[in-house]
Amino acid sequence: MAESNADQANDMKHDSADSPGVSDQEKEMATNAFEAFTAGNYDESLKQLESLQELNKEDYKIAMNKAVAEFYKTGQATTGTLKQTLMTIKNQVHSAVEDIDGLDDVENSILYYNQAIIHYHMRQYSEAISIGEKLYQFLEPFEEKFAQAVCFLLVDLYLLTFQPEKALHLLTMLEKLSVQGSSKNGKGDGNNSTAKESAAQKAEFAAIIEAAKSRIHHYKVRAYIQMKSLKACKREIKSVMNTAGNSAPSLFLKSNFEYLRGNYRKAVKLLNSSNIAEHPGPLKTGECVRCMFWNNLGCIHFAMGKHNLGIFYFKKALQENDHTCAQLGDGKNGQAKKFTGIPMCALLANKRYELLYNCGIQLLHIGRPLAAFECLMEAVQVYHSNPRLWLRLAECCIAANKGSSEQETKGLPSKKGIVQSIVGQGYHRKIVLASQSTQNTTYSEGQSAAIPVASMEFAAICLRNALLLLPEHQQHESKPDNGSKSSSQSGSTESGSENSDACSGKGQEGDKFIPAAPSSPLRKQEVENLRCCILACSAYVALALGDNLMALNHADKLLHQPKLSGSLKFLGHLYAAEALISLDRISDAIAHLNPENVTDVSLGVSPSEQDQGSDKGDLEPVETSGKQTPLCYPSTVSSARAMMLFNLGSAYCLRSEYEKARKCLHQAASMVNPKEIPPEAILLGVYLELQNGIFKAHILNYIKMSNCSTTVAT
Repeated sequence: MAESNADQANDMKHDSADSPGVSDQEKEMATNAFEAFTAGNYDESLKQLESLQELNKEDYKIAMNKAVAEFYKTGQATTGTLKQTLMTIKNQVHSAVEDIDGLDDVENSILYYNQAIIHYHMRQYSEAISIGEKLYQFLEPFEEKFAQAVCFLLVDLYLLTFQPEKALHLLTMLEKLSVQGSSKNGKGDGNNSTAKESAAQKAEFAAIIEAAKSRIHHYKVRAYIQMKSLKACKREIKSVMNTAGNSAPSLFLKSNFEYLRGNYRKAVKLLNSSNIAEHPGPLKTGECVRCMFWNNLGCIHFAMGKHNLGIFYFKKALQENDHTCAQLGDGKNGQAKKFTGIPMCALLANKRYELLYNCGIQLLHIGRPLAAFECLMEAVQVYHSNPRLWLRLAECCIAANKGSSEQETKGLPSKKGIVQSIVGQGYHRKIVLASQSTQNTTYSEGQSAAIPVASMEFAAICLRNALLLLPEHQQHESKPDNGSKSSSQSGSTESGSENSDACSGKGQEGDKFIPAAPSSPLRKQEVENLRCCILACSAYVALALGDNLMALNHADKLLHQPKLSGSLKFLGHLYAAEALISLDRISDAIAHLNPENVTDVSLGVSPSEQDQGSDKGDLEPVETSGKQTPLCYPSTVSSARAMMLFNLGSAYCLRSEYEKARKCLHQAASMVNPKEIPPEAILLGVYLELQNGIFKAHILNYIKMSNCSTTVAT
């Protein structure tokens, strides 16, 4: 967008020279100032503008041109100062973008456009879109070049805010403008200019049209990638490769396309074939291509299930990003100096927080929740309105406090841990069983729960934030998580999540969405499933903290959700039953533990069907992602019902209905592999046999079960 800023500055110079009622002397000064500015002689341009301002002190456009010239004189490194100057000028002319209601106000359009450009580079996208949409309403009276600049700015903003449908509508308008421009250029203007000048003008105009067409194809590919419309994207990719060749941006876009198709090896091959060394640096493009290269490799390996390789590449991307920021002078000197000393076009080059988000999700999958927590805590300082990010933080806390995948909060480490020791010999030989801890949760003593540490107390706060950020009384459908996407003209690849490789499903035009930066927004169909995941985690955390009433409340809300996956329904019944048992409401708990409540344990719609669907358009076989459901989760309805029966037996045991408890225990044991019987069920069997007065044979059989080394967590 820096180039657009230069174009806009040129337009402003022309405005000063062509204003009505201007003397020949003023026109000459304005022309000289413009020529000096174009030649890069900013001192001479400022000198001419100061002389011009002495003759016409009331024209605010001269002051605006001075501000732009001074901005370019400093190497575009005083963005904050320019923003403040333009705001002062706007207040002087008593004009606000909301007040544009007719063509009479269009003469201030350059001022509005300047402000939109600055908002864009400062990542203030909502403000920039507000200004751009107002300018778009009065596009006809603008010069063609300026109209194109406004449209391209809006397209970029729509793609950065994940509104591809609006971007495609604008791109259609830009195509019409290009066609109209080509026809006008072909007819000629019929003036008295020489043939050489006319031919030069036509050649220059044709080059501008071709550049615009190339940009349109690039933007279309980015829009179709966001929409997961792969058939249309495949057509546009061919146009991009024909116009741009094997340039780094075009190869990055094609790699992203193959990534979405599931052709991960081809995506890696395309990335490796891009010559990133020849790509201009962030000072010209505002993008660190090396950083995006490593990030995209990390995302692809994440999708392949190679998480350790993925985190290796993400760390490389972070190193490149830090190196680029150091070169640009982004030295973390505080908010006051945030936009000082860095060229405006390079303000968007820093992708640190997007990369930290990707690292955090990757580390969570590797099984390093504490490291993931540190990354996500840094990211949440910027993306604090993302409910998915708060959920991931809570999951880090849960994983850090849960321990290994074989350990449960209130259970025993493994079946081998059931037998603590053997005392005595012969007839007096006794087996000492390990006692189950009554409270496994470590509370933060003398420390506020709001302090960001990986504790269950902080997990409860994170989950509360996530729920508050979701809309109320709306029915949606969602996927649990998506990853970050470094949106750029080079087509950066997205990071995946637990159950999804791509960010959002196909969007319907007019869909409302909830911003969830740095990943894609939550569309209508995505929110409800996210709410279910948050409620399930909230119930689990409340149980771990001993807050049984709150756990029951969350579990009941979860079970009353309109669109609930079978796996979360299973967990909802288990959590509700555990809370009710702790509240001494065993009869109500037994109703929740009915095995007939479990009819499905699926995690919902598969990511490939939801994201790509019938629009996949691929003839080639796709690679498997490598992701699998966690082993500790019941993978079949039979094993899930067995878990319910084990817990139902415990409930009956609490009511001293030992025969019913024994029946449930035997029925559950017959439904699963003996190696999958949890240690709690073995202890329950021992207790029931002791209650029945049997002290030898049956108990020894149960104890022998504890020699099994593998288990499935309940």
